[in-house]
Amino acid sequence: MDSSVNESGRVVFMNGNLVPESQAKISIYDSALMFGDMVFEMTRSFNKVQFKLREHLERLYAGVKILRIPLQMTIDEMEKHCYETMEANDHLFASDDEHRLMIDVSRGTLGIYQGVQGLHKGPNVIIADFPLRWTVASMGSLFDVGINAVITSQRAIPGHLLDPKIKNRSRIHYLMANIEASSISGDNNWALLLDPDGFVAEGTGDNFFIIKGNTIISPEGRNILRGISRDYVMNELAPQIGMKVVEKNFDAYDVYTADEAFMTGTPFCMLPVTQLNGLPIGNGTVGTKFKSILAQWSSNVGLDIETQIKNWNIVDGKNQSDAPTPYRFKK
Repeated sequence: MDSSVNESGRVVFMNGNLVPESQAKISIYDSALMFGDMVFEMTRSFNKVQFKLREHLERLYAGVKILRIPLQMTIDEMEKHCYETMEANDHLFASDDEHRLMIDVSRGTLGIYQGVQGLHKGPNVIIADFPLRWTVASMGSLFDVGINAVITSQRAIPGHLLDPKIKNRSRIHYLMANIEASSISGDNNWALLLDPDGFVAEGTGDNFFIIKGNTIISPEGRNILRGISRDYVMNELAPQIGMKVVEKNFDAYDVYTADEAFMTGTPFCMLPVTQLNGLPIGNGTVGTKFKSILAQWSSNVGLDIETQIKNWNIVDGKNQSDAPTPYRFKK
């Protein structure tokens, strides 16, 4: 490998080989570029041990099946390559870093371009491994002050038009919602999408919950991505701390009158939502139920999630810019 073109030293699994990160590229004729025709997963580790990797891969392979991507690699082989990629990069990670895998599968080069010399034929499988802190470094303060969820005019795409349960790269509606949320005055504004019927759906890369009394309430799983973190909260953490879980339709009024609210997502696990459109939810501060759920999650994985992210709050500037992030569009 030529270190002069791979300053990070990290390698990426690409179609059977480990290649320098800077050389991991797909063709301009790939279906992913033409149609957003790609399924993907993003994972994280705790103490460098992958969390729910198999569940992420099972969701990935469900998308591969439904979209009829002719992938020959088995899920067991994919899992093996994930660990191989982590092992190849681990020596480059600081002791407090976590592995954030990005697993992409595209259909590959469109048929009319198959005759172009030198192009990979068939689906592309790409597994990248980079520090989790890149994603969450700016989120530490949100554990103290919470998110202001902003309902945008951009709606969630309903499942009968483009199924959000398939985690795909056709996500321009997320970006448009983030751009709109960024135009609101104030800080910590994250987009919250309604479905076409006016019910709360999801954020732009996160699932949304409200809490009433001792009950965690999630939107129904029709018009949302059914997140791995969402499932963990509902099916494992809530029973552990004696909270009930309900899936049902609810609207903005129910959020305004809730006791607490929060969002879940793989990189940050969960973050409190203390305002909706600038109005306080509950008393407008981080709630006790949220803290209990997060504490149980931290206990389960043997790591203080909030403290870890806060310790990453100041990072090398080269990893931060004014470019859009997966969760918001910077002002």
